[in-house]
Formats: sequence, C-alpha cells, structure tokens
Amino acid sequence: MLGVDKPLRRLIDAKRIHSMILWGPPGTGKTTLARLLADRSRARWNSMSAVLAGVADVRSAIQDAEENAQTQTVLFIDEVHRFNKAQQDAFLPHVEKGTITLIGATTENPAFEVNSALLSRTRVCVLRPLELDELKLVIVRALAKCAPDIEPSNEAVESLCDFADGDARRGLNLLEIALQMLPGNRLDAAQVEAASGQTYRRFDKHGDEFYDQISALHKSMRGSDPDAALYWFVRMVDGGCDPHYIARRLVRFAVEDIGTADIRAQTIALDSWDTYQRLGSPEGELALAAAVVYLSSLPKSNAVYKAFNEATEFVRTSGSRAVPRRLRNAPTRLAKEMGHGEGYRYAHDEAGAFAAGERYFPDDIDEQVFYRPSQRGLELRIGERLERLRALNRDAATNKQR
Repeated sequence: MLGVDKPLRRLIDAKRIHSMILWGPPGTGKTTLARLLADRSRARWNSMSAVLAGVADVRSAIQDAEENAQTQTVLFIDEVHRFNKAQQDAFLPHVEKGTITLIGATTENPAFEVNSALLSRTRVCVLRPLELDELKLVIVRALAKCAPDIEPSNEAVESLCDFADGDARRGLNLLEIALQMLPGNRLDAAQVEAASGQTYRRFDKHGDEFYDQISALHKSMRGSDPDAALYWFVRMVDGGCDPHYIARRLVRFAVEDIGTADIRAQTIALDSWDTYQRLGSPEGELALAAAVVYLSSLPKSNAVYKAFNEATEFVRTSGSRAVPRRLRNAPTRLAKEMGHGEGYRYAHDEAGAFAAGERYFPDDIDEQVFYRPSQRGLELRIGERLERLRALNRDAATNKQR
C-alpha cells in the first residue's frame, strides 16, 4: 500500500488524508499507519475505541472537531465494527460535511461489519500479516533501540518471529517479557520459549480467520487431500476452536460431499463425535483426526446434495399436487370406500420386488429425475441398478401402449 505510486503513498507525498477503513489482523500496524498519515497531513488527532466509547464520547469528538474547524481533524476509531448500525450512522453527516476525517480500524471484514452507507464514503485498505523477514526487521530494530547491549542469537530472533505469527505487537510484547527474565546479555531460543508460555496461533473464534480455516479444512477434504486436511484440523484445534464444532462440520461433510458414494461416511463421522464426547480432549481429538483422514480419502459425490436442492426448487415452483388415490393410506372403512389404495401394486409381490411401470409421482406431473449417482464408489453400483429399473419401466410403458 505504501509502495511507489500506490494510493496511500500518493496521499503521503501530497500531505493529504481522506476517510478510510484499515482492515487487517492484529499487530499489522493499523493504528500506527493511521497516526503517521495524520501527522504527515498535519491534521489534528483524536482517537477512541469502539469497545469503550459511548454516545457521549462520539458527541464530544464531533463537537471538538467543529470548534477547531480551521484544522482538519482525524477521528480514529479502533475496532470500529463494535459500533452498532445506529452508532455508525451517526458519523455519516459529519464525514459528508468534512467535519471529521474518519479512519476506522477493524479485524473483521468491513463488507459484513460496517454499514454500506459508511463504506461508500471511505476507502478500504487491506493489511496483511507480517512476513518473516518483516517481523525480523521489527525485532532487530526494537533491540537496537531499546536494548542495544543485548546480543540475540539468530535462533532467538527466529523463535520470536515464529511465536509472533504475523503479529508485530505480539512479537514485541514477547521480546519485552524475555528481556525482563534475561539473566545476562545473551538472548537465545530457549529463553524466548520460556517467556512465551502457552501460545496459540492466529485464530479468531468469531472472525474471518475462523471461517477461512474451516473453509480450508472442508475444501481440503473435498479435494481428497488427507494431509492438508489434517494440517487445517490441527491448526484449528491448536488455535482454540471447539472440537464439537469441527465434529459437526465432519458430519455435514459426510452428508454433503460423500453422500451415497460411501454410506459408511456418516457413521464414521458420528462415531468420531461420540468418541470425543466420551473421552474429551486431548484423547478424543485423535478420533476426530482419524475421521478427517478417512473422509478425505473416500470417493466424493454431491449427487444427493444436488438432488435435494433440485427437488426443493421443483416442489417450491410446481404447486401442491394431489396424491394419487392408489398411493393414499386407507386406515378406515370410509377411506377404502373412497378408493384409497385401490389399484396399488405391492412391490414385494412383483418379480424382483419391483412393480415395473408403476408411477409414484402425482398423475399430473411428468416423471422427474433428481438423483443422478456419480460414477464413483458405491454410487457406481447404485446408478447401474437404477438404470436397469428404469429400463424395465420403459419396457412396461411400451408394452402397455401396444
């Protein structure tokens, strides 16, 4: 974003600033970047956190900007997605009039969390997690400036970057803790690890990172890559994801992406969930891991999923058709007198337990085909059998016409 001829670089060179939303994971420099942009444009700076601020704080900030209208005021709002729709709407007229230049920082997708009216008046800038070389630069600079007498090993710097996991703030905080615990002036990897305590990888249980990783797990399984699927499974568990949520997704995957290609899939998924419920963590997670690997390795088919959606749409658009009398239930004498069940052909009394030529759709609807088995797994055999039965139906219809 700050490279030559990039939008923000042009703003910096022109010493100007406009309203924007800075979107990115923690520790990628959203607040720092906003402050530098405001300083460069010589604008007044006012900041608040949407987690702590209320209506009175917003009104005070607007009033302050109005009283100092001769100078541009940048109002920085951290975690802007925490403001509700009404609170976000309150900024619209002031952004429109230019009373304030609004810069919002968020870790959530602004397309979902920020009002469309406010989005249309701002520019969204996307910040990415810091790469390893960038994190190393941050750590080395911090040591040179704040602890020039400390000599870090290369392994210590790499360990700090590894624990930081793309988050510069996390890396700097860990560095500070490690230095406080340091007995001498030599920092090594073991001391960094001791200072880190229990560290989780970057994972937001309610944000984009959550849905991105479960999407990656699902797509790896669908793509029949058990190794990648196991990687994403472990990433989610390591990040603190509730294993029950993953178990529920495994059942859904078994139904949606394997279906009748292997009827054991749903049982395996449910059994792994039951095992986890009985054993808990960490032993039960192995059962879920086994299900992830097994489901990834099976033949895939979405034939049932597509058939269900197609049948749902057909029912929605075709109206409520009467059940043919021969297919109706006849539990009472009156129902029998009305002809319910009359003419019904009991399949078990027919050759091969199949009533060739019988129709089961409403009489005023043509025969429909929703389920189209794939040529994989058990569905290959299912498809062959259905085709044989349909051929018998066609022969029966031809004989009836003769």
